[in-house]
Parts: sequence; C-alpha cells; structure tokens
Amino acid sequence: MATHEDVVLDVDGLRMRYGTKDVLHDVTFQARRGDVVALLGPNGAGKTTTLEILEGFRNRSAGRVAVLGTDPAHGGERWRARLGVVLQSWRDHGKWRVRELLAYLGGYYARYSTPGIRRPVDPDELITAVGLADQAQQQIRRLSGGQRRRLDVAVGIVGRPELLFLDEPTAGLDPQARREFHDLVARLAADNQTTILLTTHDLDEAQRLADRIVIISRGRIIADGTAEQLAQQIAGQDEVRWTLGGQRFARSTEQSTRFVFDLFREHGDSITDLEVRRSSLEDTYLTLVHQAELTGAAS
Repeated sequence: MATHEDVVLDVDGLRMRYGTKDVLHDVTFQARRGDVVALLGPNGAGKTTTLEILEGFRNRSAGRVAVLGTDPAHGGERWRARLGVVLQSWRDHGKWRVRELLAYLGGYYARYSTPGIRRPVDPDELITAVGLADQAQQQIRRLSGGQRRRLDVAVGIVGRPELLFLDEPTAGLDPQARREFHDLVARLAADNQTTILLTTHDLDEAQRLADRIVIISRGRIIADGTAEQLAQQIAGQDEVRWTLGGQRFARSTEQSTRFVFDLFREHGDSITDLEVRRSSLEDTYLTLVHQAELTGAAS
C-alpha cells in the first residue's frame, strides 16, 4: 500500500491567471514514487505553465502544490538538488567538452549526497548510459542534434534526481536514439524509483513510457488514467473491416471478438481481407480534446 511518503507530486486545485485570463483551472493530480506520468495536450493547453509551477520557476495564482513534500514556491537549494529538468532545448556551453561539462555540473550536487542517494552520477557512467561514450571528449558545439539531445538528458539526470521533468525529451532524435532513450527512462523509473513527468506530442511515446496519462485542454484536466483505461472509457469501440462478395464493409463495435465470430459463422470462407483496428490512444486523445473544445466554445 502507498504511504504519504510515496506521493512525490501532489497538485490540488491549481490555478494560474494572467491579468483577467485563467490559463489553468483547478488542475488536480498526483504522482507516486517510480511513476512515469505523461502530460498531454495541444499547444496552449497549459502544459508548460504547469511544469514551470511544479519546478518552482513560476508562482501560481491559487491552489495547493507539494513537490517532494515541499511547496515549490518556497523550495530551497537542497530541495532543488532533488529535481532534474530537461528543457526542450538549450545552446550554452558550446566550447565545453561533454565529459568536462558533466563533471563540472555534477560537482554542484556532491554536497547534497545522502547515504541513500549518492550524488552526482559518475560522469563516465552517465555518458555511457545516454550513448555518448564516443563523444566524451568532443566539444559540445560539434555534436549532432540527436547527440545534443542526449546531452540535455544527461545534464538533467547528473544529480541523480528523485523527480525528473522531461519537456519534449525526444524532439530531434532519430528512431534508434529514441528507442535508447525510452530504455533509459524505463531503467530510471524501475531501478532508481525516479518519478518522471514528461510532456510529449508523440502519442506512441506516451503509450510506451507512461504508467498514467493526464490530458489537459484549455487549462483543465479532461482525463487521467492508463492508456487502456482511457481508450475503454472514451473511445470504447473497435473498427472491423472486411470484404464480402467483392464489396468492402466497416463496422464499429464494442465487442469486436464476438462480432467477428458471428460474421464467420454466417458467411464462413466468403469473408476476406478481415481487419480489426483497436481503439488507440490517438483516438482517445483526439476525441477528448475535440469534446473539450466544443464544450469551451459553447460556454
């Protein structure tokens, strides 16, 4: 059973207002130790604002927020050392070499090492983990875009964070690098019990990585659950396609297995080109966001 100490992120009634405009409305969710939570939503939905508040970079207008048991508006250096942040992009330190930079940044975390959590991560171990062993002595300005993104991740985890924020972490990565990154995230969550909150526009990535998916639209959370739970709750139907007598048919159904069984019982081998398309996270996401936009436009 989860204890109070297991709750790493506790957000209740979070609101953010700029002037007379509310951009976050009563945002409420939790994340526990070792959870990987994906925060999804269209551009302008409030994802970045939410992350900035949780990271302590922006003050909220109202609501209660606890990150590792601390209000981020008042978090000190010891609290901040327990966090890792990977931004969408940065272009500093171009003349530094990869290992040199990671060893230098890691030095800031040494004073916050504890018997239970050794900080920082050894730079050579870290470089190998993110797939930059061959570039350890290379100047950062000479890295490719994908290599630079791996370095961004290394910078975010050099302090062995208990909570890691990833903002579009695989943007610019090739398929192989993306797969390696996904393996790294899975190891962090499983082996180190690192809690991870990530934003992404790649729904396949969210489905692959996340234990839970939180969808935000127009500053409100409109769904929270596993990909399977959301698909069953919202989309709910599979699409069955088949050919009979040279004619193509399609039917949406909540009982695709039963439907296919009945179809073959009635028509037998006359059925060809059978396809069953399961409800996907993309179907669910688009349906929810569309419903939220319609509700917002009507209000």
